[in-house]
Amino acid sequence: MNHLEARAGHPGAGHPGAANPEVSVIIPVYNEEEGLAALFARLYPALDALGTSYEVILINDGSRDRSAAMLADQFHVRPDTTRVVLLNGNYGQHMAILAGFAQSRGDIVITLDADLQNPPEEIGKLIEKMRDGYDYVGSIRKQRQDSLWRRKASQMMNRLRERITRIKMTDQGCMLRAYSRRIIDTINVCGEVNTFIPALAYTFAQNPTEIEVAHEERFAGESKYSLYSLIRLNFDLVTGFSVVPLQWLSFIGVILSLGSAALFVLLLVRRFIVGAEVQGVFTLFAITFFLLGVIIFALGLLGEYVGRIYQQVRARPRYLIQAVLEQHDGMPAVPGMNRSGAAQ
Repeated sequence: MNHLEARAGHPGAGHPGAANPEVSVIIPVYNEEEGLAALFARLYPALDALGTSYEVILINDGSRDRSAAMLADQFHVRPDTTRVVLLNGNYGQHMAILAGFAQSRGDIVITLDADLQNPPEEIGKLIEKMRDGYDYVGSIRKQRQDSLWRRKASQMMNRLRERITRIKMTDQGCMLRAYSRRIIDTINVCGEVNTFIPALAYTFAQNPTEIEVAHEERFAGESKYSLYSLIRLNFDLVTGFSVVPLQWLSFIGVILSLGSAALFVLLLVRRFIVGAEVQGVFTLFAITFFLLGVIIFALGLLGEYVGRIYQQVRARPRYLIQAVLEQHDGMPAVPGMNRSGAAQ
């Protein structure tokens, strides 16, 4: 019995919007008002064509534009298949997805970005793979529509991350992925403050696989990931899933200590043979500054790990939910909202 068969025959398996649908599609949204209408126009027909029960969970991650109001409008259009989670602030893409995981009910959970770079029509490919018995389906973007520097930087970081974390994912930046219910339930009880969902899910997967998916240009707006955000995300991934950087740091420390001892012996011998000399002062300064740089880097790396521990032991909520728009007993349940999406 595979992970799909384990819940076969559960209530609501026959139509969209059922209590326990087969598929949950989770979409984090942050300032995407320009592209939401196009997303809805493609997403729902693509899911309807699959002929299975599903729910769409839209998470507003503290948008400052009209995204929250547009999500509420879409809920009124398709309350049978749509649930909207309104967070009270901007917690980041991965925290928003975790909020969606906590609300999801499907046997198969799909994550999808709202920018339409990954076509919703590709969801069916992931579902078919999951039905084949896989518990985690990653995706590889073919013919990426990003800038050259971003593609090359992504390839380099993918290789570096794989060597450090031992997590083998060809395209770690693509969020169009499918997860089994077991993996989602495991992630929900983890409680990690900082995490990278695809990598975390991969560590829990028993039978993962990857498929190629189409990739399109962003429909509207700009990427919400700045260069600093991308660096920060990759740093979180490395320090969150591996202690290899600390091991490398220890190894470098041993090498530098041996090198320093050898240099000290060499200078001591020269002093006895040649006598006191002032030559080589600039070389010593260069070595000193190099060692200072290594020490500062080491302190920063140690501080990163200590900071993660500090954030974890504070045990603060990863996110706060302002409201959830969902249908109860065939009737939409909606808290009072103004057009900006704020609860009243």
